[in-house]
Amino acid sequence: MKAIQFIGKGQPVLADISQPSEVPTGHVLIQIRASGLCHTDIDVLHGRYGTGAFPVVPGHEFAGEIKAIANDVTNVKVGDRVVVDPNLACGSCAACRKGLTNLCVDLKAYGVTQNGGFGEFCAVRCDQVHPIGNLSFDVAALAEPLACALNGIGAAGFGPGDTPPSEAIIFGAGPIGLLLALSLKSRGAPSVTLADLNDGRLEFAEGLGLKVVKSDATLFASRRRGFDCVADATGVPSVVQDMIQLVADGGTALLFGVCPPEATVAIHPFEVFRRQLKIVGSHSLNRNIPEAIAMLETDDGSMAKLVSHRLPLEEMLQFFLAKPSDPATMKIQFVSD
Repeated sequence: MKAIQFIGKGQPVLADISQPSEVPTGHVLIQIRASGLCHTDIDVLHGRYGTGAFPVVPGHEFAGEIKAIANDVTNVKVGDRVVVDPNLACGSCAACRKGLTNLCVDLKAYGVTQNGGFGEFCAVRCDQVHPIGNLSFDVAALAEPLACALNGIGAAGFGPGDTPPSEAIIFGAGPIGLLLALSLKSRGAPSVTLADLNDGRLEFAEGLGLKVVKSDATLFASRRRGFDCVADATGVPSVVQDMIQLVADGGTALLFGVCPPEATVAIHPFEVFRRQLKIVGSHSLNRNIPEAIAMLETDDGSMAKLVSHRLPLEEMLQFFLAKPSDPATMKIQFVSD
């Protein structure tokens, strides 16, 4: 079968690899119908994300149709339309016992340590698939990044049943920043603002019904202590450092973007103490794919607009080799008929 394969550090190729001949016990064979590209895939390619494995087929945001099942599988059937939770936790370490499977000490994942979604087929554990109902495959493939966003806003204290922030601002108007913003809006936040330097991305966000603002000195001077929730989706350390001043007394700063591991920022601990600030982090998703599917099912179509490219597998390789030059590029997906 055709697949994008990382054959070594920094070496992506379009390859012909063996299709799984037998479905392993407890697994299903999925024909991939949509698979999204994430910056994490590039980190995996360059050996910057956990204990990756080469050779490996990347892709952890994928949906498709079940074509075969092992004899012991009873929760799904051939023909079912499903999306995959890529995280494979050990289930027994301290983090897993606390319900924090995304922080598993031995976390593995499809597209990172096991073959993932940038191929024609993928064998997946049956307990890692979730039915998608009538969602189109390209929209269903957004469930994984949306689940990451939901895990983030839950960590910030704005999960189901919590009071949403009255004023929120997200730095970074790329796909994940937009998913954070749209998730908060879906949870009932009355005012959600996207901050970015790129006018095209701000225009796109405004078209989704979000407030927008240029991320410049004027913002930091005029809106000091103005937001109950401030989130970073850029992974730029200077943004993380500067955004703390925008957090309202008693508010929350969410570190969601992936900063370089060696980066440091300066924070005034007295400010955190005196203003009772909360600074929280969020990593990946934590078994909340069903929650993401439910949100996609009730979405007004805004989230679907985040998919800017739907391409055959042969046209995907270029995006592993070079960053898209068009800043209007949002979520890039491999799709098949």
